[in-house]
Amino acid sequence: MYAIVNISGKQFKVTKDQQIYAPLMQADVDASVKFDQVLLADDNGTVSIGAPLLSGAVVSGKVLGHVKGDKVIVFKKKRRKGYKKKNGHRQDFTKILIEGISL
Repeated sequence: MYAIVNISGKQFKVTKDQQIYAPLMQADVDASVKFDQVLLADDNGTVSIGAPLLSGAVVSGKVLGHVKGDKVIVFKKKRRKGYKKKNGHRQDFTKILIEGISL
């Protein structure tokens, strides 16, 4: 059983007991979260497609923590001008454990 769910504007394919890294959410650690924007669900070969959302379908999860992603180097340069700029960026994520999918 899996579902495609919209979390903070991004779509994730989730299954039970899966850990995902979603964009940063304002939730405490060990808090329960519910996602009701389910776009598609598959229950042992029976596929339900929403138009655009499935009514009554809920994906429940638990916040495991708030983490940062890998560092991305941003380097800008203009040749023959002596202009160089180097920056780094680490995106904030929320680590979520998917506890169940109910249709």
